[in-house]
This record gives sequence, structure tokens and C-alpha cells, in this order.
Amino acid sequence: MTTSTPKIRFVMIGGFLGAGKTTTIGRLAKTYQDQGLKVGVVTNDQAADLVDTNLLRSQGLQVGEVAGACFCCNFNELTSTVEKLAADERPDVVIAEPVGSCTDLVATVIQPLLRLFDAQFDVAPYGVILKPSHGLRILRKENNTGFSPKAAYIFEKQLEEADFLIVNRIDELSAEQVDELVTLIKEFAPETPILRQSAKTGEGFEALVDMLDQRGAFGQKILELDYDVYAEGEAELGWLNSSMRVTAEKPFVLDEVLLGIVERLRTELATANAETAHLKTIGLWDGAYGVANLVSSDTAAIMSLESNCQTQEAEIVVNARVAIDPQTLQTLVEKVVQDVAGEQGLKVEFRQTQSFRPGRPVPTHRFAKPQA
Repeated sequence: MTTSTPKIRFVMIGGFLGAGKTTTIGRLAKTYQDQGLKVGVVTNDQAADLVDTNLLRSQGLQVGEVAGACFCCNFNELTSTVEKLAADERPDVVIAEPVGSCTDLVATVIQPLLRLFDAQFDVAPYGVILKPSHGLRILRKENNTGFSPKAAYIFEKQLEEADFLIVNRIDELSAEQVDELVTLIKEFAPETPILRQSAKTGEGFEALVDMLDQRGAFGQKILELDYDVYAEGEAELGWLNSSMRVTAEKPFVLDEVLLGIVERLRTELATANAETAHLKTIGLWDGAYGVANLVSSDTAAIMSLESNCQTQEAEIVVNARVAIDPQTLQTLVEKVVQDVAGEQGLKVEFRQTQSFRPGRPVPTHRFAKPQA
């Protein structure tokens, strides 16, 4: 008698740039591991050198990366990356983190998995994390959201296709702000369940795990989507990934360098009147790692993860998604890095920098009608 290979539980957590997907996925992976499950993670970006990949690997997770296009436009790479993870040690659960400027993921990722890979994958409900800073502005219909209506269109479509929505960062919000967000979401998507959580502290996390354990007719909300508006909304963002090595003759505080880069960029971008969707940098050396980030123009630059490391060398990766010309963004990043390095007595060796605007999405598959 033969036994069939158990399906891999496929969990995808979406949300706009800076919503807190990586922190959520890291905590979720640890939760599953504590349950005795083997976990794989697949990150996704328009280019290589992704902070999220480095961060999750630094946490000891098995991580594959789909780079060069979003999951929808590189669907075959998504499935082959999962196969590579399974070839090493077959995971019970794979958690996928899509590009934060992508939408239409039900029609182009979930439905293809349900129809074409039903024997391999058991697909969980699709959750989307709402980003409070831009979410409040967009859902309030404010005149100045920081982005054009075309970029706000992507944000709204992400919420529209979700099986459930997550208000994250509740540790950073007042009770009144959380209540306002929930009220606005209910007005926008009245039939969609809403969770409240802090991925950073773990508050409300049990509800997320319970929701993802649900079975039923999920992944059915196929969007009516104007791909011209979608493409133009994505293309207004300048995209930069840059990797570098910094060295010094005497030890320096890694966290000061990371936060210094992000804080200086915050100031420069504000002067240029350029809205930040997400800006983050990771520093790694000898088992230590720290992360600094900025999620919008009206929030502070913070150390989201402290390395508490003093070292004479480190590898640093900067990821920036900003409403600005990508070449201007690259010039700013390189100038700021050199300025901070000069103040700290560091030598910088840039390894690789990619700056561009995302191209028009061309999905590998797209199903116009749902099938359970």
C-alpha cells in the first residue's frame, strides 16, 4: 500500500510596501516551527539584493527568493522555488511574501495554484495587511495621500481581493486610530473579516494563526482591474536595491550607521517632496544583524531590529521604494551613504546597485472566473 505525499500548506500574506509583511512572516514562521512544522519562505522583488531575504535567513529560516518580477509575472519561478526548498527538506508550510506594489494576486497566483497545482498545495485564506500610515490617508479620501490616485488605486485593490484584512502596528497606534481604521475598512469592504495585531509584539497573533488554519471557499475574489492604471501606479515609484561593504580601522556602532542612513534619506526625500512607500536597510556581520526603516514621509525613521553590534566591517543592503525618479533616488542614496560613512570614518565599497521603475505587469496566468 502506498501513501500519497501530504500537500504543502501555501500561505501568502500581502499588503502595501511597508505594511509589516516581513515581520509578520518571521513571527508566523516561528509560530509554525514551535508547533513542530517545517517551514519554508519565498520572498519576492523586482530586483535582487532584498533586505527581507537577508533578514529572514538571518533568523535561521529556509528562504528562496523570486527576483526580477512579481509572483504573478514569474509564476513558474515561484513554483520552482518551492520545489527547490522541498528538495532540501520538504516543508509542511510555505509562506510567500509578494511584492508590496502588486495586486490581482487571487487571479494570477491563488487561482493558478488551486487549478494547476491542487495535488501539491493546500492553499490558505489570503490575508492582506493594511498599512496604517498611508491607509488612513487613502481611506479617508484625503487630497494629499502622498501618492497619485493611480498608486492609491493599487492600495485599494489589494484590500478588495483579500479573504481577510489585518490592521497591523496596533502597538504604534492609539485605540482611537485603530477604531477609525477598522470603521474605514468596514465601509470599504463590509463583508471582509478584520483582524488587529502587532507583528512586533505578538499581540493579536493567535487570531491570525487561527484564520490561516481555516478551510473553505477562499481565494475567490477576482478583481475587475484596469491594468493601464495599475501599471502607471506602479511606475510612479522609483525602485532601488543596493548592496555594499563598509570597513573601518576601529570598531563602529552598526546600528548608528544604519539609522543614520535612513534618517538622512528621510530628510533628503522630504526636501525633494518625494513620498516614501518604504525605505529599509540591513547590516550584517558575524551572526549579528540590524534593520532600520522608514514607512512613510510622516513617520519617524526607526531601528526596527537592533544588532547591538560594534564591528570594523559589515555588509549593508539598502532597499528604497519612493515616488521619485529612480536615477535621482540612486544619486541621493549614494550621496547619503558616503556622507554617513565619512562622518563615521568608514570606507564604502558599493557591490551592486539597481534603480528603475517597475515595468507593466504581464501575468503568466490569469483566471477571470473563480474556481474553488
